[in-house]
Amino acid sequence: MKIKCCEVYQVDLPLHEGNYSWSEGKAVDVFDSTVVRIGTDVGISGIGEVCPLGPSYLPAYAKGARQGIQILAPEIIGQDPRHLAQLNRRMDRALKGHPYVKSALDMACWDLLGQSTNLPVCALLGGRYGEHVELYRAISQRPPEEMAENVASYRDQGYRRFQLKVGGDPDEDIERIRLARQVLPPSHKLVADANTGWLAHEALRVVAAVSDLDVYIEQPCATYQQCLTVRHHTQLPFILDEVMDSLTAVLRGYHDQAMDVVNLKISKLGGLTRAAQVRDLCVELGIAMTIEDSWGGDVVTAAIAHLAHSTPSECLFSTTDFNSYVTRSIADGAPLRDEGHMAASTAPGLGVKPKLDVLGDPVWRLGI
Repeated sequence: MKIKCCEVYQVDLPLHEGNYSWSEGKAVDVFDSTVVRIGTDVGISGIGEVCPLGPSYLPAYAKGARQGIQILAPEIIGQDPRHLAQLNRRMDRALKGHPYVKSALDMACWDLLGQSTNLPVCALLGGRYGEHVELYRAISQRPPEEMAENVASYRDQGYRRFQLKVGGDPDEDIERIRLARQVLPPSHKLVADANTGWLAHEALRVVAAVSDLDVYIEQPCATYQQCLTVRHHTQLPFILDEVMDSLTAVLRGYHDQAMDVVNLKISKLGGLTRAAQVRDLCVELGIAMTIEDSWGGDVVTAAIAHLAHSTPSECLFSTTDFNSYVTRSIADGAPLRDEGHMAASTAPGLGVKPKLDVLGDPVWRLGI
């Protein structure tokens, strides 16, 4: 099997809630997603997606993904998409860094590998654990009372894990955390996710003020060292996300006892190949994980589901279903939320088929 062509699509993904807000006043109204379709000489095609959380969250932006794919696509034309390690090395030689650009291409090749072997991607990633995986719900930053109401609403829909977007004014964030915890039973998990929004002194105030609550603290500050300082001053369970961008970073965090849970974002690590490597390391080290991505629609959600469902249950802290946040479906066969759970497809590959009428014409293509 050889890669014959690559098509790139751009699609807007509006949100059910109108917009999504997080630390430091950052917000997105419509997500700009990039979908790739890789065709082969045996007549099957694979699908991938990358959708940065706007241009001001991580070092990633939507137009950059599409431009970068135009650099990488010529490097993989004529290659066997099933040779994933080799393909990733080729992409790394052609484009230094920019892992998010490589993610959709790598994802599409996993889809092709699954289809060619007649196996779902989760089987290729290690096998399926359990009947479903537990979802978290991200609660967009709003006034404290409104956020607590949103938590209660999603609680009633079956969610049992919540990621509360804080990282604003410390006093208001303390109120956000307290009000949200009040509407949840003890068995439900609450994460206060600052998304790098606090300075160290602000984070220290917050963790001290909520030390009596059952709450996880996630990525309070921008740098690893600042987060480590906060970690050393609290007994609350600690999650790192934005600074965990490589296998090396996870090893450092493990050595420093910097976290109890890590968030693994597929595109931040460069695709399913690298994300699975880091996932397997975390399993060996006994580090719990949230398996997710920066954002996305049906295709990203399918990839998340396969990686999460192939993760040992005791190591999977939570995962997410981004396609339930947006109003537009871009593929058939994607996982659908069942109360607070979802399951990876049992069909070969990612198990999704792109809706070409929704995607429209490619914005760029290479090969025939």
